[in-house]
Amino acid sequence: MGTIVIKFGGSSLSTTDKIKQAACRIADYKKKGKEVVVVVSAMGKTTDQLLQLAGEITENPAKREMDMLLTTGEQVSISLLSMALTEMGVPAVSFTGWQAGIVTEKVHSNARIIDVKTNHIEEKLAEGKIIVAAGFQGVTEDGEITTLGRGGSDTTAVALAAAIGAERCLICTDVTGVFTSDPRYVPKARKLPSISYDEMLELANLGAGVLHPRAVEFAKNHQVSLEVRSSTENEDGTVIEEEVSMEKNLVVRGVAFEKDITRLTVFGLKNELTGLSSIFSVLAENQIDVDIIIQSQTDGNKTNLSFSIKNKDRQAAVNVLESQKETIGFENIECEAGLAKVSIVGSGMVSNPGVAAQMFQVLADENIQIKMVSTSEIKVSAVIAGDNMISAAQILHDTFNLGTVVEKEKIQ
Repeated sequence: MGTIVIKFGGSSLSTTDKIKQAACRIADYKKKGKEVVVVVSAMGKTTDQLLQLAGEITENPAKREMDMLLTTGEQVSISLLSMALTEMGVPAVSFTGWQAGIVTEKVHSNARIIDVKTNHIEEKLAEGKIIVAAGFQGVTEDGEITTLGRGGSDTTAVALAAAIGAERCLICTDVTGVFTSDPRYVPKARKLPSISYDEMLELANLGAGVLHPRAVEFAKNHQVSLEVRSSTENEDGTVIEEEVSMEKNLVVRGVAFEKDITRLTVFGLKNELTGLSSIFSVLAENQIDVDIIIQSQTDGNKTNLSFSIKNKDRQAAVNVLESQKETIGFENIECEAGLAKVSIVGSGMVSNPGVAAQMFQVLADENIQIKMVSTSEIKVSAVIAGDNMISAAQILHDTFNLGTVVEKEKIQ
């Protein structure tokens, strides 16, 4: 008897009717002889509502107490879904993250999983029960409740699949798979039958919200068979695997975009060996993620340093750097908000020089100014004005012919 892990997102469980529909799909897998572990998110907009409640109490809630508050959302989902399955005559038991054995590091609001203790899950599976586990949450070794950050339920599902040796992990969501771009904004976007771990990891990090980056990283490291598919439609989704077996000749396989980017520039940084490390160390200590980095030498043996961050981190980044101004040694800071990042991703770019030049030329032809650039073997990202984000994504999607599949790309 094989074991599968199925994850349902909040939009797939937003009403009791949708919870019942999810229960029917889960029951079908059980009828086929599978052992089933289900991972769920909080219902609909529950997390947002809890955040709003906290905001009505304080503008600066303690991260520990926020974790205590937010983990209640998933507990509603697991209990209701377990009730729905039981009502159908399918034995089920609900587990919080800590009951499911999810052990995390001692970090509140954005913890990483360090271990999964599967004894409790395996015991209940042996009794023939379906496990309904809360995603997004875990516990430290000393008993502190933690959360994994937004989208952490994906990571919970993949971690459990790896720990119990599941044959497959299904990420069921309100889309039918991974698309060449976001179909809500790029009408010609189409579903990919498969995509590599590396490509999916880049897309997830670059703004594609269909999968959490940590989940993809976990799946790659532990070789978990992963599929993104619809929570309501009975059709094949997108398989994430080590090597793509279809459409191998596509140079670019996806266009991702992300709004609310800020370019922060530190002027007059002392040109010392420890200058860069001192800035990025203090940002890392305050959990501020930095993306694209550009360094330029100036007259007077000093350096100007620009990097991109999320808008939500702008004030925190400025505050923490200003507090260390004398220690780090710089003159002043400037911020440019209202920016966006648009990226092309594809493993075929490694062996096809000129892709970046083509991207830059297309944007130039449309009078879209590029403010920052970042590249890797399989992606090129450009920071542009936020107002140009959607048009740039559509233009790049058309330029690299992602909306159509020529005959030789189709599955034989």
